Amino acid sequence: MASASGFGTFTQAEYAQRLAGVKSRMEKAGFYLIICQDPANMCWLTGYDGWSFYVPQCVLVHLRENRPIWFGRAQDARSARLTTGLPEKNIVPFSERLVQQPVDHPYDELAQLIRSRGWGNARIGVEMDAHYYTARCHAHLVSGLPDAHFANNHDLVNWARLVKSEAELALIREAGAICTHAMKRGIEKMRPGVPQNHVIAEIYHAQIMGVPGAGGDYAAICPLMPVGEGTSTPHLTWSDTPLPDSGLAILEIAGVRRRYHAALTRTVHFGKPPQPIVDMAEAIIEGVDAGLEKARPGYTAEEVEAAWQAVLRKNGLKKESRVGYPVGLAYPPDWGERTASLRPGDTTEMQSGMCFHFMAGVWLDDFGIAISESFVVTDRGANASATWRANSSSSTEPGDWKPVTDERSCRQRNR
Repeated sequence: MASASGFGTFTQAEYAQRLAGVKSRMEKAGFYLIICQDPANMCWLTGYDGWSFYVPQCVLVHLRENRPIWFGRAQDARSARLTTGLPEKNIVPFSERLVQQPVDHPYDELAQLIRSRGWGNARIGVEMDAHYYTARCHAHLVSGLPDAHFANNHDLVNWARLVKSEAELALIREAGAICTHAMKRGIEKMRPGVPQNHVIAEIYHAQIMGVPGAGGDYAAICPLMPVGEGTSTPHLTWSDTPLPDSGLAILEIAGVRRRYHAALTRTVHFGKPPQPIVDMAEAIIEGVDAGLEKARPGYTAEEVEAAWQAVLRKNGLKKESRVGYPVGLAYPPDWGERTASLRPGDTTEMQSGMCFHFMAGVWLDDFGIAISESFVVTDRGANASATWRANSSSSTEPGDWKPVTDERSCRQRNR
């Protein structure tokens, strides 16, 4: 048996290839052991899936071990047996008495495990930027392993995930179809006077129901829906306040298939939009098109961003924050992968199989407009994994980018 994202989703050969790639990176970085607490990295390496990341847990990878080791709460060890292909000896639970214990800590037992394997003086890479790797986790590891040499592994596994396999791309395209469907349903629900939470309920229903042949999963980020002046900032959620008779609203959502994400943002204007808003939306769309034209092998992340930024400058606009980041396998609280960024100074080369969320938004003092696309880098250029035409009764097919850029009204719906 395997969960939505578990070992049965991918072949044993693919997991072996992932592990080999990570070990190669470990050797280059000088690590004998890495401790992965990012739940997406745990899943990617083993298939482990469960809502257990609120307590300390991790996957260990040692250069001389053939398989990773899962370490987690005793209550969740059964989840590891159900969702991974790991042998029993590689599933190591910690004592239940250590859950939210004010003095002792689960990583006291992790340190004991590492010492028992003879790795107590190893050079160990830890995920200093992982959301759930707390200061207390690190302190107890350092205290329990005084002869070890700890260092930040600089998201080593995250970087190994950057180029997706064909099996991963298939899930991302299904996520794109779910996202397209959910966005269509959400915007159809948006009418003046409709409570905001009713729109979000429609989106949640569409996200989880999915599309024929592909049910949906929970997203790493809840739907974001700034309204009115709230559109001047990107990360507001919803309330039960009715939608206004006029003005802007932004929807940023994801479709998720077996934990793989495709994100999409659209801006809606209730009533006839003022010409400055129309002009700004058109400039943003032009900038997206320019950036995606560079999103192909042979160009770098900063060159993609520069193409977008050049269009903004031409139109008297600017965006100081990055315009995109990789997406794929994710758990709360974020669907980004914390590796490359589409911004100045990032010389990461575009490679076929990379997936990015091109987050094209401009936020001014009193309003903002955001129009984003998730895309897959291919040898022929960027293919959108999720999109929606507002002037069409049906969604485009996943990966179908060209018709979208030909119909610019798709990214702005006037009411």
